[in-house]
Amino acid sequence: MTPGIGLPPRSELLDGRLVAKELKEEVRHELDELRASGHECGLATVMVGDDYSAAAYERRLRRLADALEIRYRHYWLAAETSHDEVARVVHQLNADPSVHGILLLRPLPVHVPEPQLFSQLDPCKDIEALHPENAGLLALGTPRFLPSTPASVFHILDRWLDESGQDRDRFYKGATIVVVGRSNNVGKPTLALGHARGAVVISCDEWASRSGHLAEFTLRADVLVVAAGVPDLISAEHVSDGAVLIDVGINPVTDSNTGRVRLVGDIDLPAVLHLARAATPVPGGVGPVTDVWLMKNCVAAARQAN
Repeated sequence: MTPGIGLPPRSELLDGRLVAKELKEEVRHELDELRASGHECGLATVMVGDDYSAAAYERRLRRLADALEIRYRHYWLAAETSHDEVARVVHQLNADPSVHGILLLRPLPVHVPEPQLFSQLDPCKDIEALHPENAGLLALGTPRFLPSTPASVFHILDRWLDESGQDRDRFYKGATIVVVGRSNNVGKPTLALGHARGAVVISCDEWASRSGHLAEFTLRADVLVVAAGVPDLISAEHVSDGAVLIDVGINPVTDSNTGRVRLVGDIDLPAVLHLARAATPVPGGVGPVTDVWLMKNCVAAARQAN
């Protein structure tokens, strides 16, 4: 851990639902301004198959869009739908002027190559910034859209720094941020946003755990962002005193006694909370903010289109 960051008097749980509520009001204000100029905002989601996590995400987005009065459409396609048919739906939405944001819900079936499909999105409607053009703009530090989950990670951190009276610039430029997970939609963009803030950023993934070296990296973290998709991957042996823990993992786990499905994170929070300066829970941490940030990106796309 970086010298001078300081140790916590106590651990603090970062309430993502409260942050999301405040961000939602900001988005509502942006929508009011958009409508005052005579324009609306439209969001379309596309899901292929019956993945539990994707379906749960779609339901949350539908409710949120309804609450914000954003025009919302959902396209569900059977798991065996061909790549060409999924691409046809994407091109249809690209050409629809009433749709400003398109979200392809993941995971996609193996016969539908994600990179190829995301490259077929209109980059001006790609509100998760996964089109190669948008990924390149982010890497160059001139993003069209900030991917919703990495943006939410730093929005939560920024708000915590402000509320605890810490200077953002001084904190980030003195911090080591370790990101566990290298996905195109979370891990890699999180690295870019950490670099943009002047932090030292270290990237690793679950393979470091399999080789027995994960703790060598995570113990250096002032801020540990975990997005590996592995339940309870991070335990006390991986966390240094005073680290800030941001858990992006949302893993459905079936209770062996009740048969009910519950969501758990990538961090074993009960085992590490005594070490943390601050931490996000699962559920109720990054997830709710991510949902609202996606709507924020959709409003930005509608504004850019008009």
